[in-house]
Amino acid sequence: QVQLVESGGGVVQAGDSLTLSCEGSGRSFHMYSMGWFRQAPGKDREFVAAISQDNNNVEYAESVTGRFFVSGNNRAGTVSLQMNALKSEDTADYYCAAARSVGSKITRRSEYYEYWGRGTQVSVSS
Repeated sequence: QVQLVESGGGVVQAGDSLTLSCEGSGRSFHMYSMGWFRQAPGKDREFVAAISQDNNNVEYAESVTGRFFVSGNNRAGTVSLQMNALKSEDTADYYCAAARSVGSKITRRSEYYEYWGRGTQVSVSS
């Protein structure tokens, strides 16, 4: 069992930066790759970024490449999402999720993520 809690959301202006954190607990947390997803009002949930179980591989959605950066610390049980140059279209609820995995494998598909946090809200005003 893995529990995930996101933090760091808030209201910012376009161009600002924000860092989201996801704290995981549970004996097997280190056995999971971690993903960040977001859901804007009236839209489907979408993949944002992910980091592999060994922290050696990362992937990003095209819309955030070059602006968002994901990092992980298995020993501390945390995953972070650094978001730079925020745009109004980044406004959404952001969720971290855990997918059982080993090595450098990553999936962008939400159905493969077993555990989810409750989300943190990010609002970007233009």
